[in-house]
Amino acid sequence: MATRTAGGNAAFHNFHNDYAHIADPNERRRLALAEIDKAPFGWYHVRAVVVAGIGFFTDAYDIFAIGLVTSMLGVVYWQTAATKRGSIPTSADTAIKVATSGGTVIGQLGFGYLADVVGRKRMYGLELIIIIFATVAQALASSSRSISIVGIIIFWRVLMGIGIGGDYPLSSIITSEFATTKWRGAMMGSVFAMQGIGQFAAAIVALIVVSGFKESLKTASSVATCSGVCQLAVDKMWRVIIGFGAVPGCIALYYRLTIPETPRYTFDVSRDVVKAGSDVKAYMAGKAEGVPDEVMRVQGMQEAPQLDTPKASWADFTRHYGQWKYGKVLLGTAGSWFFLDVAFYGLSLNNAVILKQIGYASGKNVYEVFYNTAVGNLIIVCAGAIPGYWVTVALVDTVGRKPIQLMGFSLLTIIFIVMGFAYNKIGGSGLLALYVLGQFFFNFGPNATTFIVPGECFPTRYRSTSHGISAASGKVGSILAQVLIGPLRTRGAPPGSTASPWLNHVIEIYALFMLCGLFTTLLIPETKRKTLEQLAGEVPGTPEYDPELAGHLHRKTSEQGSGPGPANVGEKAV
Repeated sequence: MATRTAGGNAAFHNFHNDYAHIADPNERRRLALAEIDKAPFGWYHVRAVVVAGIGFFTDAYDIFAIGLVTSMLGVVYWQTAATKRGSIPTSADTAIKVATSGGTVIGQLGFGYLADVVGRKRMYGLELIIIIFATVAQALASSSRSISIVGIIIFWRVLMGIGIGGDYPLSSIITSEFATTKWRGAMMGSVFAMQGIGQFAAAIVALIVVSGFKESLKTASSVATCSGVCQLAVDKMWRVIIGFGAVPGCIALYYRLTIPETPRYTFDVSRDVVKAGSDVKAYMAGKAEGVPDEVMRVQGMQEAPQLDTPKASWADFTRHYGQWKYGKVLLGTAGSWFFLDVAFYGLSLNNAVILKQIGYASGKNVYEVFYNTAVGNLIIVCAGAIPGYWVTVALVDTVGRKPIQLMGFSLLTIIFIVMGFAYNKIGGSGLLALYVLGQFFFNFGPNATTFIVPGECFPTRYRSTSHGISAASGKVGSILAQVLIGPLRTRGAPPGSTASPWLNHVIEIYALFMLCGLFTTLLIPETKRKTLEQLAGEVPGTPEYDPELAGHLHRKTSEQGSGPGPANVGEKAV
């Protein structure tokens, strides 16, 4: 039994004494985590969602605003081009969009791994600093004799992508590990739903900026003739749109830097039993972190070898995922995210192109072109994306993650088959309706669930790394879509034309990827209303229970080999 300590009052609760009577560190861990799992939904949950969600708002704003900005860059920097004056070349457009995804892959893998090694708290906030710095740098970028505007924007967007990539595993894991079991899916879904609000904000800011420069933009009948005051206005517009992305990040930065370490990480990786128990109570009380008695904390660290959960190591990592029953889950989460993002980013980053092809981004002057593009994006986001996200939040803890993902992939396959094969028959209004419906089922479907499930179904010591691997697989899919599949839409177009005669066939290819996502979804478990420890195989009497993964097999072997003598207490192979 741990010694009780003096101190504590109504303002500063003595968190240590709540668990001082528990001698077994494994029992202390179980009771502390049960408090988080069974806690009624409260303001501390809202705070965790908002702090993580603002980061995702920023991520989505920065990712999707570029789809509106690249057409503006064409007006500013390609006004003297030999062909397609005022339009950015397809290769430059693709390179700028792919740069973010390339950086994101690095960030997801790097931050995911580091969050498991040095802790969630130490890494959280660092990724936001990178995003803010790179965003401001983009807004101030300009070409020179030694470097083109494309080169310098690519550089800063790769750096920004690294920060955005880090936000995926960190926000997911921190929300997951602080969430109550009953509403964990809704909490994680709410964080991810901020991606829709970020897309909405990008379109709104673009609409406001375009309206602000209305008179200047109306002086040119087309992007090819936009010079003088029109060109100057467009140059200011894209910088304002990009730069605004740093504002919400600055607001959230303080709260991220001061968020406490998750108790699960402190228990299972840091193996600081006393501090973890203290942090649980502090979190529930709305405080930054627990302040345990340091003498008892040192004593608790000496008891840490008695914890059942295995220690993280490369050997343990390869042994764990080398087993098909665990390796298939990682394959399922990574594969599903890959197949999803091929179509999701292949379409979403090219909303302006698609709107133009179906007649919703045209106009008799530059103002109407940019205005209609912004309004078209708003229609897509408000009618499809945002409702889809929040329907997921409402149903994910009752219907379940796996049924929603299977349903989403199935309906997206059908929608893209209809769009592709009936492209020339259903008209612009029909295509827009199906496209909005597709956005709805992306988000009330695999786009949300592929983010949620990897944050739940892996053991704490590898949860962030595994989420990073899954998310990075998705971004590899988005790169594939933008570099190899997306450019096919212009196949057969006359030289100098901006037409996309092969767009229908590209959509048909996306339908195939949605079908493949159905099969990888079969590999993932259903995680609703199950504790993270049950999903990690640590709870006896549950279908997921694995004595070796829980460490119980090691303890039993150790006890049999050591004998029952009191001198052998605490001698256990982890």
